[in-house]
Amino acid sequence: MDVHNGGQVFTEVNEGSSVTARREAWREGIGVAVATSAYGISFGALAVASGLDVWQTCVLSLVMFTGGSQFAFVGVFSAGGIVALPSAIASAVLLGVRNLAYGMRMSPIIGTGFWRRVAAAHVTIDESTAVAISQSTAPLRRLGFWVTGIGVFVGWNLTTLVGALIGDVLGDPRAWGLDAAAAAAFLALLWPRLKKRQAVVVGAASAVVAASLTPVIMPGLPVIVAAVVAIVVGWFNWFSGERAERRAPMNGASA
Repeated sequence: MDVHNGGQVFTEVNEGSSVTARREAWREGIGVAVATSAYGISFGALAVASGLDVWQTCVLSLVMFTGGSQFAFVGVFSAGGIVALPSAIASAVLLGVRNLAYGMRMSPIIGTGFWRRVAAAHVTIDESTAVAISQSTAPLRRLGFWVTGIGVFVGWNLTTLVGALIGDVLGDPRAWGLDAAAAAAFLALLWPRLKKRQAVVVGAASAVVAASLTPVIMPGLPVIVAAVVAIVVGWFNWFSGERAERRAPMNGASA
């Protein structure tokens, strides 16, 4: 066997796999960005309907840039007006707390550099974090993070402007299915990861907890409480099956 040719073939296979993986990361990031950006049309329309003007709506998306917090702000503000402004801000901040956990998870992936971290902080959202952690290597995670984060930022602000301009012409955004776009994108990212018992248990338990608490406590709290479920299960490593795997060799050896 020609060792040189064998090494060349091996290198070409690795390069081909790398290119395929990068394309997949790009495809996932762009797909999530498009789906999430479509959701921005509903935010723009709802924000204008709640009493904000076009410029206020666009500035809110540019500066706050976290969909859940923006919808919480607009929802509370539309219900109570200026009087409800403190509650609207509190609800938005509460929902934004989860981004702190995302930031800690993304910090080693992003790397060093002041301006890089400043830019990353603004696009560290649910979508960019989800796409990043679904990749298999550090370079792919970094690529998925930036493609998704920048893609969502640009698309979300453009569609926010569109939604704010067309306003009432759109009608109820839910009639177009835009309220389900982001949820559908997350489900598509989550589904391939539900291969082990621990992941299935965490997903199901978190969903039940969040759905049960949503009607009875402040917006934002159900998400945080559901996240505690994942933290506790991960911390104690419940339902992972590792203990059973450890016992099996010992029992086999004794036999």
